[in-house]
Amino acid sequence: MNTKLAFSVIVIASLSFPVLGYSADAETHKTKNYIKDSVITSKIKKNLAEEKLSSLVHIKVDTDAAGEVTLSGKVETQELADKALSIAQAVEGVSSVKSELKIEPKK
Repeated sequence: MNTKLAFSVIVIASLSFPVLGYSADAETHKTKNYIKDSVITSKIKKNLAEEKLSSLVHIKVDTDAAGEVTLSGKVETQELADKALSIAQAVEGVSSVKSELKIEPKK
């Protein structure tokens, strides 16, 4: 009886290892993507801030798992919007940049 129980436990345990391994890999993959996205977003924000143009600092930057960046917010001129776009495109790991920036001249 103990032999059958021990054998059953061994079989069940050996069948569950691939499932546990896959779950760990999936979680690691999500974490790596999140870290990669955060690094890209941080680099873009840092580069925008280094330009020392106040309206560039207020741009919102979102990055997805594929390295696609979306810029949103308000800038004063088209030149600033173009500058933000080129800064984002220059960051390593960015696959594409979508601009949702609104041009609103200062009054």
